[in-house]
Amino acid sequence: MPNDEKKNILVIDDDITIRKLLNHHLKKNNYTVFEADGAYPAFEQLKKENINLVLCDVTMDEMDGFTFCKKVRENENYRALPFVFVTAKTSMEDKSKALEAGGDDIITKPFDINELLLKIQALMRRAEIYKVYGTKKSLEQSFTQTTSKILLVDDDQSLAKLFEYNLKKAGFDCHTAFSAQEGLDKAKAIQPDIIISDIMMPQVDGFEFRKRLLADENLRSIPFVFLTSKNEEDDILDGYDLGIADYVLKTAGPRVVVAKVSAIIKSLGKERQKIVSELHHAADSLRVKVVPDNSPVFEGFEIEHWHVPFHGIPGGDFIDYFRMDEDNLAVVLGDVMGKKWGAWYFAFAYAGYVRSAIRVALQTTKEFSPSDILEQVNRSVYQDAKVSEVFATLSIITINKKNRTLKYTGAGDLPVIYKNSSLDTVSKIKSNGLLLGFAESGSYEDSSINLNIGDFILLVTDGIIESRNAQGEQFGANRMEEIIKNIKPDQKPLSVLKEAFNAFTEGKFEDDISLIEIKAI
Repeated sequence: MPNDEKKNILVIDDDITIRKLLNHHLKKNNYTVFEADGAYPAFEQLKKENINLVLCDVTMDEMDGFTFCKKVRENENYRALPFVFVTAKTSMEDKSKALEAGGDDIITKPFDINELLLKIQALMRRAEIYKVYGTKKSLEQSFTQTTSKILLVDDDQSLAKLFEYNLKKAGFDCHTAFSAQEGLDKAKAIQPDIIISDIMMPQVDGFEFRKRLLADENLRSIPFVFLTSKNEEDDILDGYDLGIADYVLKTAGPRVVVAKVSAIIKSLGKERQKIVSELHHAADSLRVKVVPDNSPVFEGFEIEHWHVPFHGIPGGDFIDYFRMDEDNLAVVLGDVMGKKWGAWYFAFAYAGYVRSAIRVALQTTKEFSPSDILEQVNRSVYQDAKVSEVFATLSIITINKKNRTLKYTGAGDLPVIYKNSSLDTVSKIKSNGLLLGFAESGSYEDSSINLNIGDFILLVTDGIIESRNAQGEQFGANRMEEIIKNIKPDQKPLSVLKEAFNAFTEGKFEDDISLIEIKAI
């Protein structure tokens, strides 16, 4: 359903006053409302109407809300239907029951209508995302490279060199390690596309090596092949129990190993292309952007951003700007926990959720305080049963153009880098606030900065800090600060840092790249 079409909400409550109250506010916010005074009339409404979200009371005659929700979820057509309980019950036990029954969230009576509308908007957005994309298997493997990177682990150096020669000859970028520990270290450093490992190795054998890889969330999804001289059935079964992609006998020779690896890479490539295509389709269909096309024009300041999604696919970073009034602008930078495309649909949900929450907060705040705004956003996220399962870092800066004052607060984010051009100093401004949604109160505080002409600040996500060069060396915070320190007054900070970063990484990034520059001019 296109985003601009009216959505249908089913309100189920045996209290006519509650139904009419919800009906009034929902219609006022452009929703079409259907009502039911109990579970059985509600089933009929679900059959007849195209319902996009359900608001359901818990305590009802004949069938309570939890039981009704469970029965709704039994129907495949309603598995992803957003379902919110509206109840006077407030205990954690009730919240758990709501989730166990298949509910997406719970809101307590008497409820704040703005909070309810925010939850509805967030759940509608999430449902659109899942409808287009569906629940896919791990996206951590979904990346494409022109040359596939292979890690070969074998304590027999002569044989390892022989296989390495043949794999490189076949066009693969092959790296070797001669022990499980060295293999683990190299896997972390180079993030290979596939790992081939001997079984019989001293100290740590191939099975234990595989278990250690599975214990590392950044390595567990890398396809794994056992290379061994053993041919016993039990060993092969033990290998497949550890989720290996294939099993190759050393005695088969290098050509067979190359053929096996080529087949696995080709198979993965087809799957990746399919997923990439679906991701692009999802992003286009949703017509949602997590990063605006252009930075805002704001008198007295040069505001620019640079964002590169991982291999062009929507990722976990999001950027937004809010014009609060004639003199004040809010700048938002967020990063959903999760690497590469594994975070992309959460980023969409979060971006929409955070934007809505900020708009609600801006209507109630008087001082345009980032910490006040962030506390309200955090409270909304924390109270949302499903959104609160995903954590995000978030930076909020408000800019006042009359007095050139910036106020900043952050939730688990990287420090803001501040360059005082007249003193030629670079300093970090760090927030001690908790990750967004981690606790009910994030302990956020404002930091104020007065920018003189030529001064600037930079906000970045960890994709820049953690990206590595061909030698496996991280770009790192210290390198970034050194580059910033050497920026001349007539240079554009974002352009200088972008050029240095591209040269260091040779344009090969390991995650989403996001950078925002705010300079007084």
